[in-house]
Amino acid sequence: QVQLVESGGGLVQAGGSLKLSCAASGRTFSNYHMGWFRQAPGKARELIASITWSDSTTYYADFVKGRFTISRDNAKNTVYLQMNSLKPEDTAVYYCKFSLPSGRDAYWGQGSQVTVSS
Repeated sequence: QVQLVESGGGLVQAGGSLKLSCAASGRTFSNYHMGWFRQAPGKARELIASITWSDSTTYYADFVKGRFTISRDNAKNTVYLQMNSLKPEDTAVYYCKFSLPSGRDAYWGQGSQVTVSS
């Protein structure tokens, strides 16, 4: 049974930092891309950042560039999201996702609440 377990969410003041982790188990994830999404109340889920399995090429949405960093540890089947200079508008539930490059065979984490107070 595949499981993606997230940790590291919480409450932080504006300007602060948090680091999210997402550890996967239950199968081999070779060639799987990893990504982080978020969903604020009343809004659609949006892609924040992604990283490829082979060469760790990264992508960032414009609204997090320079503030968030995605990384991965293939040996541990774990993806991380370091979030710095957090803003109140970053408040959302954050989800990790593992999928093949085509987008097929996708697995999601359970979601982690991140709340940034002003």
